Amino acid sequence: MNVILNLLVAVQMLSALAMIGLILVQHGKGADMGAAFGSGSAGSLFGASGSANFLSRTTAVLAAVFFVCTLALAYFSHSRPNSGGGGSLLERAAVGVPAPAASGASGAQIPAGSAPASAPAAPASGPAQIPTK
Repeated sequence: MNVILNLLVAVQMLSALAMIGLILVQHGKGADMGAAFGSGSAGSLFGASGSANFLSRTTAVLAAVFFVCTLALAYFSHSRPNSGGGGSLLERAAVGVPAPAASGASGAQIPAGSAPASAPAAPASGPAQIPTK
């Protein structure tokens, strides 16, 4: 499964980079008027009007590949079973599953019922705050 996900990510990244390059190479609609008055290059690699068709069709194909890869990655990430209760940290906190400890942690955890030694002072002016718990 990881090979498929890595392949999808690689294809998505390559199509995105190729789309960026093709979009930057293309001329805008207003560039044709400048070419009519002699400021544009008449001789191009694809001919006078062939470049617009080739580049726009290639961009459309790459956009379709990008969207298909995005949808496939979204499907695979949603269908993958989650270990540990929930998929996100907020879901884990709501269920009561502890978050994974950092790799450099010493293993000591903060007790749930203890309060900090020095609570921050309330602001002198402003509305009173209602505790949520």
